[in-house]
Amino acid sequence: MEKPSRNDEDEPVESPATTVNDPMQQQQHAQRTDGDNKPDAADEPLDLTRTISSSVADNLSLPREILFIGIICTAQFTTQVGLGQALSLLHIVGAYFGIENSPGNLSWLISGYSLTVGSFILIAGRFGDVFGYKRMLIIGYSWFALWTLVAGLSYYSNHVLFVFARVLQGIGPAICVPNGLAILGATYRPSNKKNMIFALFGACAPGGAVTGVAFGALFGQIAHHWPWTFYSFAITLAIVAVVGVFVIPDPQARQEAKPLGEKIRQLDLVGGFLGITALILINFAWNQSGVVTWHKPYVYVLLIIGILLVPVFFWWEQTKATNPLLPYSIFTVEICFVLALIALGWGSFGVFVYYAWNFLVVIRGITPMLASAMFAPVAVSGFIASITTGILLSQLRPAWVMTVALSAFLAGNLLVGLAPVHQTYWGQFFVCTLVITFGMDMSFPAGTIIISDALPKDRQGMGASLIATIVNYSIALALGFAGTVEGNVADGDVLRGYHGAFYMGFGLAGAGLCLSLVFLARSYIIQGRERRKEASEKV
Repeated sequence: MEKPSRNDEDEPVESPATTVNDPMQQQQHAQRTDGDNKPDAADEPLDLTRTISSSVADNLSLPREILFIGIICTAQFTTQVGLGQALSLLHIVGAYFGIENSPGNLSWLISGYSLTVGSFILIAGRFGDVFGYKRMLIIGYSWFALWTLVAGLSYYSNHVLFVFARVLQGIGPAICVPNGLAILGATYRPSNKKNMIFALFGACAPGGAVTGVAFGALFGQIAHHWPWTFYSFAITLAIVAVVGVFVIPDPQARQEAKPLGEKIRQLDLVGGFLGITALILINFAWNQSGVVTWHKPYVYVLLIIGILLVPVFFWWEQTKATNPLLPYSIFTVEICFVLALIALGWGSFGVFVYYAWNFLVVIRGITPMLASAMFAPVAVSGFIASITTGILLSQLRPAWVMTVALSAFLAGNLLVGLAPVHQTYWGQFFVCTLVITFGMDMSFPAGTIIISDALPKDRQGMGASLIATIVNYSIALALGFAGTVEGNVADGDVLRGYHGAFYMGFGLAGAGLCLSLVFLARSYIIQGRERRKEASEKV
């Protein structure tokens, strides 16, 4: 059944400023040209009108559209389930494998998953651009289910297999998240409705984390058989993959088929190899330093190699790659500000999640089930924050949204990091669960929409990959930083080590807030210049 005609809210906008009210967004659509004044083939112009010429959503019935959005949002939901389930099982699995007294090894149960989620997203979006977003999303759910099952089966082996399975498990959401976002970006034209759908996608993050934590505690503490946390999750992922085949529309169905050789050339495999290798080596070195310390030469050698590969990657992308993963044209000043703010904010959030959980379980001696209940309010506050963000994005400039988000990240970290050990839950911790979700659910949708609206329909996977890479990689890297700080300041005092890590989170969020204020001031300066220019032209 055809859907009724769209209301005014869903009509194409005339400029990106109607989606996010900021004069700087006009800069996002500038076209790079070479010496002959011709468009660069690798960097297509960021023309918003190309994303709104048609809308796949116009042909969806309401029931199918609701189910479709639910399946896509499940990508974000299950990503956080994968993070939360290991968090609540952290000390249960650690005790089972005999590594509960090794903070470095315990952190790998979390950071191994975040490592691959953050690293492989970089290339996963390009695979979607070339081979199809829908196809890659289904592959991602299937891969996710397989290695989740293996993580549960590691019960019969050792912690090495568990960490190995967690690392490979992370590739699943790395494929799902950017391609799910790309499908939404390619299906809906810029509108308030699109803003709200992206906000709902972000709202699934806290709910997914709480669900993962709760089921981990249920099977680990109550049922005393933690593998079923992963078995049940694998079954759910398999069902989602099957349903997705029939429900998800293919926004690329009308694209002209290309030979396999041409598709492979479009992937930029060399750039993908350089980028992924650099990200993995840097992250591995920082997280491994918490296990063997920096006294092992291979740790800092790998870190140096990873750092050196970063400029090599950008050199290749800008000078050699015919279809770069990250064209220079997308790095406008505004987008660079947004990416830096997301990195700092979500890095502080990664520190908060890991050490807040340990603070409850280790320092306050609370059971995993009760601790998961204490985190439960983030699901409700996260939903409220996302709906609020969906409304504000059409009213406020991005700089204001990001400033509020970074303020929430900083406030949440301060509330937990400075909480007295014996204080009641209703004192600072509960207030934190109401506040910090505004950081998550304002920064992620805002950044995603800014980039989605700035890119043409065939580059949605690239834009989604960029945001998702920054979010997940910053979590994993910040955990490595925090682990190093904890190991060097603890001196036998666990609480002191935790406080050191929290202070590191304060620093990340505080730096982000300062940068957001610069971003905000810049937006007003540019607006003032535009108004003076318009006034002089009228005269």
